[in-house]
Amino acid sequence: MKKYFILYKPFLFFLATFFLTYIVLTFLYQEYLNSFGENKLDAITRLVGRNTKQVLQLFDHSATVEDNKFEPYIKLFYNQKYMARIIEGCNAISVIILFVSFVVAFSGKLKPTLLFIFGGSLFIYVLNVLRIGFLCVLMFNFPNQKQFLHGVLFPLFIYGVVFILWLIWVNKFSKYASKTIKK
Repeated sequence: MKKYFILYKPFLFFLATFFLTYIVLTFLYQEYLNSFGENKLDAITRLVGRNTKQVLQLFDHSATVEDNKFEPYIKLFYNQKYMARIIEGCNAISVIILFVSFVVAFSGKLKPTLLFIFGGSLFIYVLNVLRIGFLCVLMFNFPNQKQFLHGVLFPLFIYGVVFILWLIWVNKFSKYASKTIKK
């Protein structure tokens, strides 16, 4: 058994670090959400709604968002038409937690790790806001494709970007990145 532990130590360390980071960040995020109480919308989701409205107003000045008074979501209107609701799950925090957990599990030096986490998280947030805005515009123009756009195309987009960020991290910045010798 000890032989296998030694043999697979890097992999086991990665798994332990990944899951520990994921569990801690998820717990902290859940505590943050609980601080708003039942049927109250959290500040991050509210910010995503405002930022999405700003993106949509680039296309149509009548884009608006409106709080739902009875449930925790924001109504999103485009061209005076109710297009979608923005709920807590739309704010990309769970995706950012997944991203951060992977980067920490493959951590490198402290400063590049923290900068990549900050930059990558900000990038994911901005792409998520753009994703919601474009999703709204596409659903307005192609209402019959709503299920495909929301359920397949845009999740594939956001998770694809996260995967590319992970590849960049592992290959360029992590302690496992290959170092090429310059001649």
